[in-house]
Amino acid sequence: MGSITLTNIQKSYGAVHVLHDINLAINEGEFIVFVGPSGCGKSTLLRVIAGLEKVTGGELSINGERVNDVSAADRGLAMVFQSYALYPHMTVRQNLAFGLENAGMPKAEITQRIGEAARMLEIEQYMDRRPGQLSGGQRQRVAIGRAIVRRPTAFLLDEPLSNLDAELRVSTRAEIAALHARLRSTMIYVTHDQVEAMTLANRIVVMRAGRIEQVGTPLDLYNQPANRFVAGFIGAPHMNFIEGALESSNGTHMLRTAQGDVLHLPQSVAPGAPITVGLRPQHISLSNDQSGFAAQVQLVEALGSETVIHASAFGTKLLAIVPGQRRISTGDTIYLSYANAPLHLFDQSGLRIATVQTEDGHSPTFV
Repeated sequence: MGSITLTNIQKSYGAVHVLHDINLAINEGEFIVFVGPSGCGKSTLLRVIAGLEKVTGGELSINGERVNDVSAADRGLAMVFQSYALYPHMTVRQNLAFGLENAGMPKAEITQRIGEAARMLEIEQYMDRRPGQLSGGQRQRVAIGRAIVRRPTAFLLDEPLSNLDAELRVSTRAEIAALHARLRSTMIYVTHDQVEAMTLANRIVVMRAGRIEQVGTPLDLYNQPANRFVAGFIGAPHMNFIEGALESSNGTHMLRTAQGDVLHLPQSVAPGAPITVGLRPQHISLSNDQSGFAAQVQLVEALGSETVIHASAFGTKLLAIVPGQRRISTGDTIYLSYANAPLHLFDQSGLRIATVQTEDGHSPTFV
């Protein structure tokens, strides 16, 4: 079993409050990812679950048993650190065996567990090497293997890929996903990289300033963000935001920006209310004629399979990602469309009011 429940968890360092009333139920076998900007409290929350930090308030339970006062060593959890934390003077085999030997496990059982972990992680050929003789990815596999041999209730991974280069992060990320599928163990993973969160998680916990902003599946958070913060954090590149006030004239509803530009919308809240419209870069397309809205090109990133356009429109900067290779240059005036695109409407406090689906760029409908 590997269910973990957090009820009104609080953590303070003197007068500094780091975690505020965290409530979360993690199901057995789930892959949960804590994501958020630096300083949001995600690593602190992981350390609280591990028992490396003592809670200031609230209740933490593992498999239905309260563990607030249970030591880290007795919680049955295994942690994988960003820094690998391997013993440099020991071989890979010795690193894997060390914790089991300290626990007094029989040698035959230790050998069996180490062999299984080595085959699973494909590190059999490195067993007699020391950490200094391994690459970063190989060291990370050993660190994960040291957790696997313990057969813990849950795995806790604190930004385990941060020290790897971009290409190795992608391959190791895939290995972790495959490992979870094989082990079917509960995994809690901390990262600031929302791409890692989207590709690994069964559910994502988005945090900001020590609070949970939203919990949901990756696509739930992408399609139905609870607020502007989540909308801007989940998705790469981040969502475009256009600010203005709602107006209504002759049955036509629109957002009018401070510069006088108009974005057509259905009536959703009282006219005159300040709102923000969110539009993802992937949902903006190039218009073949002047039926779209005009934008001034500021920068073009030609990536081969797609083109990233940095432009100015509606008095703000916009990003558009269009497929293929385009003959567009800095300084050009282009026309963009948001036809067939979901638009996310946020109120003045940042909460999402609704998501509306456009049909032809001028007549959105609610979804």
